[in-house]
Order: sequence, then structure tokens, then C-alpha cells
Amino acid sequence: MTTARRIPVAIVGGFLGSGKTSLLRRVLTGAADTAVIVNEFGEVGLDHQLLRACEERVELLGGGCACCTRRADLVRTLRDLLDDRDRGRAELRRVVIETSGLADPAPIAFTITSDPMVRHHFEVERLIVTVDACNGPAQLAAHPEVAKQALLADELVITKVDLVEPEARDRLAAQLSELNPAATIRTAVHGVLEHEALRASAGRAEPGARPDGRAPPPPARAGAGGHTDDVRTLCMDLDRPIDWLGFAVWLSMLLHARGEEVLRVKGLLELEDGTLVSVNGVQHVMHTPEHLPRAAIADPRPGIVFITRGLDVHRLRDSLETFQRLARAGAGVSGR
Repeated sequence: MTTARRIPVAIVGGFLGSGKTSLLRRVLTGAADTAVIVNEFGEVGLDHQLLRACEERVELLGGGCACCTRRADLVRTLRDLLDDRDRGRAELRRVVIETSGLADPAPIAFTITSDPMVRHHFEVERLIVTVDACNGPAQLAAHPEVAKQALLADELVITKVDLVEPEARDRLAAQLSELNPAATIRTAVHGVLEHEALRASAGRAEPGARPDGRAPPPPARAGAGGHTDDVRTLCMDLDRPIDWLGFAVWLSMLLHARGEEVLRVKGLLELEDGTLVSVNGVQHVMHTPEHLPRAAIADPRPGIVFITRGLDVHRLRDSLETFQRLARAGAGVSGR
């Protein structure tokens, strides 16, 4: 018996006027099997067969952590889409969720991974954030919500690059790269993606592809203005195979204790049996680890990126290395 593939969900965010709608129009051309979920019909100028509007209604779960907010409206909408598919009313092979300008994407990811029914049928594929080449630097500095969207993104699309000089585009790309070294950065004009990627980066995959296994850049301090002064990035080369059980226990403890401060986790791990595993998470929410065939990556260079707020990255590094030493020592004792 084979397990049906879950339906991929792409979350598209970005500040008001940053080009989300233009990008969506291009992406959705001819995509009749893609459902689009927006906050309100009136806010998005899209004419699409599977367009759904859901008024944002949230339920705060757990201990009051903002990223553990459940979108009850989103659960209902996704269930309705499944019902339409099962009744033969529509095809459904992909879902795109367009967030409002300042919305935190973390509750969307949390909802999809925490609801049993939704998790069984859907999986978060990637978070795409559009950044206006003209106004992006000022918005990143003035609005902490914009900076957080950029911090959490898998893919950052710089829009309206035809309206600025190449030097300004490159400065913004460098700023975004420093803020989120785990993200792919691309450019777009009128919704048309121009570049595959502006630069290579750590453990980064091309959009829709698998991690390329490139080594992470040196550790950096993110700086997009006053709102990100306490954001730190830890990029670790993993030159030894990882004990998976030890890593999983360590990461679970870290997210349980300090999940609000761990904004992003992304990396490529090599396990002790030679298996490659892709890990990807947003705050408390970890996507299902993905085992990758070694043949898919020509020159794997395992590494992991943590983007944190208020955490001492040196202690974070030390704790991971300590856990790995203990895990290997324990495995050695049990193997005798």
C-alpha cells in the first residue's frame, strides 16, 4: 500500500504594495489545479477558479506563544478544499496562501503542522516573501513585522528592480542575505522572476529543488535596523556525521525551552550511516525531516543555519557540540 503524497502549500507574504499580487498572477496563469487562499476577496485583484477568502480568526494555544496561534479559519478552508476535491468539484494539487501585509506567517505554518487532519493531507513547501526594491530598506528598518517575514522566508523575491539602479538592488540583496543567509534571493519585474538566484548560499536549494549542500557562509550578525539589533545568525559547518537521535533530542529541548527565540532552523545533515537529511523549521514548528538520495546532491557539504533573537549563539553552538559528544559516547558504550 502506498501513501498518497501530501498537497504542497506555499505561503506568500510581503509588505503592502511589494508585488505579491503581480507575482501570484504570473504563478497562477494556467494553474487551474492550484487553490489560492486570501484574507479578503476585495484586497487581492485575482480572478482564479479556486480562489478562497477566509477572514482571519485565531486561537491562541499553549502558553501564549505568538507562533503557537492556530488559524481556525484556515483549517476550515483547507477542509472545504479537500471536500470539493473528493466530490469531484475541482482538482487540487497545490495551495497558495497569500498573507496580509504585516501578517506573521508562523501561525499559518503552525496550523498546518499541528492539526492532525490538515497535517495528513497538506505540507508546507516554502515561504516566499516579496520585498520592494524601492521601499524595502526603509520598511525593514521601520516595521519589525517586515523584518520577521524576511527572517522566516525560504525565498526572498526583490520586486520592482526595474525602478532602481543595480547598485541599490545589490545593496538590498546583501542586506537580506545578512538578515537571512538560509534564504534564496531572486528578483522580479512585473511578477516575472528574472534570476534563478542572486547568489549562492549555505545549504540552500534552488526554489522547488533540493538543498544543494553548499557550505554555510561565516557566522554573521543580522542587521536590518533597530528592530533586528538582537537577531543573531549561527552558520555551522558539520564536518562530522550527526547522531540523529542526539540531534533530535537536543533540538526538541531547545525549541521547547526557547522556541520563541529560535526564528529559523534550516540545514542539511549527514547521519552516521551516510544518509542525508534536510531539516527546516520556523520557531516551534519543524517540518517533517526529509531523507534525500545522495545521488541528488553532487557535492554535499552538510551545515545548519540558526537565526535567533536574544540567544547567545556561542552557547547554542557549544550545547549542540556537547550533545553530539554525549550521544556518540553513549552509542559507543551501548555498542560494546
